[in-house]
Amino acid sequence: MRGTPNRIPGRYRGVAVARFDGPLDEASLREHYLGREAYWKTRFLVVRPHDDTSRDVALLAVARDPGDALFSPITAVELLAGPDECVVVHRPDVDTAIPSALVAVAAEVPGARAVVVQGRYEHVNFVVDPDPLRVVVREVVPPHPAKLADQARRIVDVTEALRPLRLESEVVDLADLARRIPAEHYLLPCRGGGSEIPGATMSYLDERPEPADWTLVGCERSRQIHRWFYGRDAPQVDFCPKADPAAAGPGALLTKCCLQQEELDEGVAEGPDGPTTWVSVPWGASLEHVREALDRLAELAETRGAAPWSPA
Repeated sequence: MRGTPNRIPGRYRGVAVARFDGPLDEASLREHYLGREAYWKTRFLVVRPHDDTSRDVALLAVARDPGDALFSPITAVELLAGPDECVVVHRPDVDTAIPSALVAVAAEVPGARAVVVQGRYEHVNFVVDPDPLRVVVREVVPPHPAKLADQARRIVDVTEALRPLRLESEVVDLADLARRIPAEHYLLPCRGGGSEIPGATMSYLDERPEPADWTLVGCERSRQIHRWFYGRDAPQVDFCPKADPAAAGPGALLTKCCLQQEELDEGVAEGPDGPTTWVSVPWGASLEHVREALDRLAELAETRGAAPWSPA
């Protein structure tokens, strides 16, 4: 039976590993642990037999007598997951303080309702009933790697306070877009992107080339700059990643827009399969911009019915 989604201890120092060779059912575990002393920080027990070859494991929430004593008796025991729905995974590369890292490991064990991870520094933590928020990160390439997707991944990989997320990259390739309007000459925003289209002449708007009969591959800001330089518009392939957020599907979308300065933009787009909550950062977004955007996406998603997140 499912409980509260995304149950993850906010601090893994509250998780202790205990050994018990009896049956790992709630009645037996309650009889064994009620009244036994527990360290003052302990709030959860990962219970395993002494035989390290055994795969059996049970996950308990415990309460102790109140007070400041270093050790005090356990007064309540709740079975969160028994051996039929709980597994232990040893992943030395995983920081178990990161909620998104825990749910990523849990996704590798689809038959388990609860996953205990022994990770980096040999620290142990767990997730019960994982239900991460799906976030599509839409970005334009080149350059490679896709900057926004890379920034989001770096933030998620080190942030302990962020709700569990599952990032999915949606990459918009400039060369593929340009081919939608075949041309002999393309004008790109800048040379730094490095995009090449075989058989076509390439020019770059930031170099202010002499005017020619070209097709502009750019967004609204590129169109504005082109008009400023040349006093006219050109045939254009618009690559704005902020366009059509509902195409990302139900869930959340993180994207970017060159018309934004330092502020975030946000909204909800109704699609055929459900709403897409989106947040957009400025084109030259810093890591702090991206962190704020992910936080805001999580807030917006919960107000629209996403699985709640509150560290256990």
